Amino acid sequence: GVISTDGDRCVIVGENGVSYKLPGAPFEFQYSYSETPNAEPIAIREPAYLPFAPPTMPRPWTGKAPLKKSKKNIPLFDSFNPPPPGKKGVKHVEKPGPFPFGKYPKEGKTREEILGEPLKKWEIKMLVKPLLSYNRQVNLGRDGLTHNMLDLIHSHWKRRRVCKIKCKGVPTVDMDNVCRHIEEKTGGKIIHRVGGVVYLFRGRNYNYRTRPQYPVMLWKPATPVYPKLIQEAPEGLTKAEADEFRKKGKSLLPICTLAKNGVYASLVKDVRDAFEECPLVKIDCKGLQPSDYKKIGAKLKELVPCVLLSFDDEQILMWRGRDWKSMYGDTSSTLVPVKADISSGIDNSAKSSDDSGTPDAQRVVSSPKMMSLWRRAIESNKALLLEELALGPDALLEKVEEFEGMSLAIEHSCEALVLSSEDGSSSSSSAEFKGGSYSEDENDNYSSDDIIDDEDYDDDSFAEVSPSIPLGSLPVDKIAERLRRESK
Repeated sequence: GVISTDGDRCVIVGENGVSYKLPGAPFEFQYSYSETPNAEPIAIREPAYLPFAPPTMPRPWTGKAPLKKSKKNIPLFDSFNPPPPGKKGVKHVEKPGPFPFGKYPKEGKTREEILGEPLKKWEIKMLVKPLLSYNRQVNLGRDGLTHNMLDLIHSHWKRRRVCKIKCKGVPTVDMDNVCRHIEEKTGGKIIHRVGGVVYLFRGRNYNYRTRPQYPVMLWKPATPVYPKLIQEAPEGLTKAEADEFRKKGKSLLPICTLAKNGVYASLVKDVRDAFEECPLVKIDCKGLQPSDYKKIGAKLKELVPCVLLSFDDEQILMWRGRDWKSMYGDTSSTLVPVKADISSGIDNSAKSSDDSGTPDAQRVVSSPKMMSLWRRAIESNKALLLEELALGPDALLEKVEEFEGMSLAIEHSCEALVLSSEDGSSSSSSAEFKGGSYSEDENDNYSSDDIIDDEDYDDDSFAEVSPSIPLGSLPVDKIAERLRRESK
């Protein structure tokens, strides 16, 4: 509730921590919008007060006495009142846009009116490409999106249509949360995002004169006291079980080491994948401040989710919990071999299960595409279906070696056509080559029975062995042609 008031200005402690309400403000101000714990604070470290300048002060509070008036009369130029052309050192305001052909800027008040029509792909590329190697940016650190960054982003928008924001450290664990708060508080639109770098578009109808103006926080308020993250007996465990897990965690290898001011966008996925293999996961955080890895642990507790066990030795030790479920479902059925013949199709297996009334416990349900691939592999002798399920390692190795040799022989062999005569002896399909022509005596020995009738063979049987190279194009054909000419 409200714990301090000064007229219309008050300090409120609620679910989002400590917030400050000012008259005419669009929302309640906070020091940090993205890095607020989900738990409610249990105490305040110091008396609550507004971190803004009092409204009775005649000048903005800078923490110092006002400077003496300078003897030099330095002309001050504003971008809306530009100096004469040719004056150096003057920066101009970036005009609104870009606009589709035939349309002009409109005076917008709501966020949708200021953003205008969605940007096209070529417009996004045109706006982002000059900023890829641009070093004028807003740096977002461990405190996340702070209140003073709102005014800083608008100062960037005064000169350019897109503001480049570079995020590092704790907030990068949950980049979706950071992007959502940036869009909500600034009113812009994120048009491109690479890792921890975000490109924020101000809108087609943005006007710097009508921008929302926020008071600047002059000092950082103290952080409230929140409940402890590490408990002696966490949820679902007794104290003895928790101590046993912590003892095992000391000899556990960490899955990764977090670098200081790094980008941790894939940390949640890495922890979830590690929980598939082990109920305990440890992350090495050496070099990080204690407040940083404690914030990371609190984020992982909500996002993974998991149970935090300890922060000892600058390491985060987590347990996946009793209610943990695998991301890949129950994979125990996929380890059971299939008894049914795959080549018989799915319909037969479905009918047999319906007729019996009780489905087979060892049958694996697969997609029709996978069954067709298995059937094609078995028919082409590229896969082996084991009918004997209780095979030892030696017997299984022998079958695999036998199948491998058979498949290699089939793959590297081709069909041969052998013509047999009446006496059972095979005759050659070609005669000796003498002087570039066949001898007449050998041609007379062929009888009418040895002539092959074309009707006995289908054209399809020779489709696979038809020559792909036209006759007369090989070097041996040219040599034979030259020998024929010489013999004549």
